[in-house]
Amino acid sequence: MTVEQLASATGQSVRNIRAHQSRGLLPPPEVRGRTGYYGAPHVERLRLIRELQADGFNLTAIGHLLDSGRFGEEAAGLRQLLLQGFESESPEILDAEEVFERFGGEATASRIQRAVKLGLLTPVGDGRFEIASPRLLRAGVTLNELGVGTDLALDLIADLQRHAQAAARAFVKLFLEGVWKPFEAAGMPDEQWADVRNALVRLRPLASEAYLAVFEPIMSQSAEDAFGRELERLRRSSKPSSSSGRRHRGGRRHRSSRD
Repeated sequence: MTVEQLASATGQSVRNIRAHQSRGLLPPPEVRGRTGYYGAPHVERLRLIRELQADGFNLTAIGHLLDSGRFGEEAAGLRQLLLQGFESESPEILDAEEVFERFGGEATASRIQRAVKLGLLTPVGDGRFEIASPRLLRAGVTLNELGVGTDLALDLIADLQRHAQAAARAFVKLFLEGVWKPFEAAGMPDEQWADVRNALVRLRPLASEAYLAVFEPIMSQSAEDAFGRELERLRRSSKPSSSSGRRHRGGRRHRSSRD
C-alpha cells in the first residue's frame, strides 16, 4: 500500500508516518520506481507505537524499546503488567433492583448518576451495572446500616478518591524517578529489564501496605482528638453557669425569708 493508504489503514496522518520514519521508528518502505510501498509489518509497528504512546511512553523511549534486542519479550511483558492495573478485586454485575437494594432504598436517579461519575457504577446495558469495587460498595452498605445517609457516604468516597489520587501520583513518581529514568538513562540494557519488571511487581503490595501503615495511626489520633473535643463540649454544656447558679441561690434565700 502507498503511504496514503497506510495512513488511512492506521488512522494516522502522512506527516506522522514520515516523522516516525525520520526518527527510525518505522522501517523504510519497499521502493518500486519512485513510489514507496508498505505492508502488514508497517501497520503493526504504527499500531504498537500508538499503544505505547497511550501508555505514557514518549517517542525517545519508544525508540529505545524498539532498538532493544529483547523488546518483544521484555517490553511487551512490562506493558502487560501496566495494563493489568493494580486492582485486586473482581467486578460484579448487578441489575437495577439489586443496586436499589444495596443503596438502602435511596437509589435516586441523581445518586446513581453521581455514583457513575465517581466510578463506583458503570452502566453495561439492559438496566445492569458493573460494580468495579464490591468491597467499597459493601463499605457503603455498612455505613447506610449505621445510619449514614447515601449522600454523606458518596461525599466520603469523593474525598477518599482525591486523597488516594495524590498518594498514587507520589508512588508513580517514585517509580519513575527511582527506577525507570535511571534505567532509560543507562540505555535500557537487556540485563536490567528483569529488575524494572520486578520493581513494578513489588510496588503493587508495597503501595497499599505503606499507605495503610501511614493511615492507621493518623486515623487513631484523629478519632481520639475528635472524640475528646466532643466529650469536652458535652461537659461544658451540662455544667451550669455561675450566673444561673447565683440566680438559683438568690431565689432560694428569698423563699426562705418569706417562710
